[in-house]
Amino acid sequence: MKTILNVIWLVVSGLWLFLGYVLAGLLLCITVIGIPFGIAAFRIGAYALWPFGRTTVERRDAGAPSVVGNVLWLILAGWWLALTHIVTGIALCVTIIGIPFGIAHFKLVPVSLVPLGRDIVPTDQLLAWRW
Repeated sequence: MKTILNVIWLVVSGLWLFLGYVLAGLLLCITVIGIPFGIAAFRIGAYALWPFGRTTVERRDAGAPSVVGNVLWLILAGWWLALTHIVTGIALCVTIIGIPFGIAHFKLVPVSLVPLGRDIVPTDQLLAWRW
């Protein structure tokens, strides 16, 4: 089922959101300081391309550098990526068939706002990850 949802997601909105994350990653990788943020954009872009069957978990070893990085991320790229997810989610929730995909977009908003200090894991490994 998750494969079918991912294929529909890819056609409906996943591809162009992935391209948005790749564009953000390339722009952020222009400077040496922006490379960690660019890598985060590429990581989230891959998650936005094929989200069903995966989820995000907070890393327990993330500390103050992640908080500072998330503030910078929010200013540089996070707000417009999150806005893209919100607008697309609202547009998809107009139809009954699009509601699950709209909800998936709303679940991507927090990770697009503050991605540092989070890992993307398969849902079948979620219990093993938390222990």
